[in-house]
Amino acid sequence: MDLDRSCLELMIRLLELEQDDSVADQLTAKEMSRVKEKIRKLCETVHNKHLDLENITTGHLAMETLLSLTSKRAGDWFKEELRLLGGLDHIVDKVKECVENLSREEDKESLVASLWGAERCLRVLESVTVHNPENQTYLIAYKESQLIVSSARALRHCEQMIQRYSREVSSSSPALPQSSHSNVGKAVEDCMRAVIGVLLNLTHDNEWGSTKTGEQDGLIQTALDSVLKVPRYLPQEQRFDIRVLLFLEREQAAVLAEAQTDDLISEAPKPQADQSGEWKETSGEIQWVASETNDTNDKKEEEEEELDLNKALQHAGKHMEDSIVASYSALLLGCLCQESPMNVKIVRENLPKGDFSIMTEMLKKFLNFMNLTCSVGTTGQKSISRVIDYLEHC
Repeated sequence: MDLDRSCLELMIRLLELEQDDSVADQLTAKEMSRVKEKIRKLCETVHNKHLDLENITTGHLAMETLLSLTSKRAGDWFKEELRLLGGLDHIVDKVKECVENLSREEDKESLVASLWGAERCLRVLESVTVHNPENQTYLIAYKESQLIVSSARALRHCEQMIQRYSREVSSSSPALPQSSHSNVGKAVEDCMRAVIGVLLNLTHDNEWGSTKTGEQDGLIQTALDSVLKVPRYLPQEQRFDIRVLLFLEREQAAVLAEAQTDDLISEAPKPQADQSGEWKETSGEIQWVASETNDTNDKKEEEEEELDLNKALQHAGKHMEDSIVASYSALLLGCLCQESPMNVKIVRENLPKGDFSIMTEMLKKFLNFMNLTCSVGTTGQKSISRVIDYLEHC
C-alpha cells in the first residue's frame, strides 16, 4: 500500500487507543471473541512473525503496522511527519517498555520478544535520524533524553547477555541447549547493533547528544567492555562489524570502509591464462607470481590456482579489517591523550619504546584512505589530522 500523511495520522491515532476500553464495553464477550477471531485469521495471512496473535489489541496492531511500513518508507517527508504527528513518542516509549523487560530472563520466549521489539523500534529510529538534525534534537530532548537512557541500559544488558547466550560458545559446547541459546544470542546481537546505530546518529557532530550520552552511568565502561570482550562471543564474520561500529564517530566512515572492502574483492586480478604460478599477498597487495615450471595446465593446477587466489583474498581482507580496527584504536587513544598529560603518560608507557610513531603512521595511512574515498575537508579528516599533529608533538 502507498503510505501518505492521512494513513500515518490514522495509525498514530490508533496507537493512542491502546488503553481505550470503550469499544470493549459496548460489545458482549461473544461479539468481542468473534471480532478477535476474524482479526486473527486476517493476521495469519500477512506472515508477520512479530505479530502476537494472543494479544489482539488496536494499539498492538497499529504499532506492528507502523514499524513494518516505516522500516521501508523513511523518506524526508515521512521523517518530519512522524515527528510532528507524535509517532516518535510512541516508538521511544515502546523501546523503554521492551528494555525494562530485559532484566527478566526466566522466560526465554518473552526475552527474545523484548529484544526483537526493542531492535525493530531502534531500527526505525536509526533510519529517521540519519542526516536529520530536527529528529535528532527532538529525540535527545524527549522526556529528558529517555531514548538515550533506554539505549544505554539496553547496551549494558546486551553486553552482559552476549556472554551467556553466545552462539559461538553454545556451538562448541554440546552440553548447552542449542536452540534456546541460538535464538537469544541472535536476538542480542541484532539488538546491540541497533542500539549502537541510534547512539551513533544522536552523537554524530552533536555536542548535546554526546554530552547526554556521556552522562549515562557506566556507559563508558560498557562501551570499552563491548570493544574488548564482546567480539570473542560473536560469530567470526560479525566481529569486524561490531568493532567498527563501536569505534566509529561517524556513520559515513562505516559505509566507506564496507564499500572499499567490497571493491578490493570485486576488483581482484583474474588468473592469467596459460601461465603457471600462484597468487601471493604482500604488503596488502595481491600479485600473481610466476614460477619456473613446465607449461602443463591440467585441471588440478587450475584448482590449486583458484585456491591460492581465495587464500590471498581472505588474507588481504583480514589485513584490511585489522588495519581499520587499529586505526580507530589509535584515533580513540589520540583523542583521550589530547589535553591530558596523565593519559599521554599512560599510553606512552604501553607503546614499544614509548614512541607514538606507530600510532601516527597508522593514522596517516587511514587519512590517505579517507582522502581517496571521500571529499577533502570533512569533519572526520580534520579530526584525524588534529590527532596526528598532536601526537607528533608529544
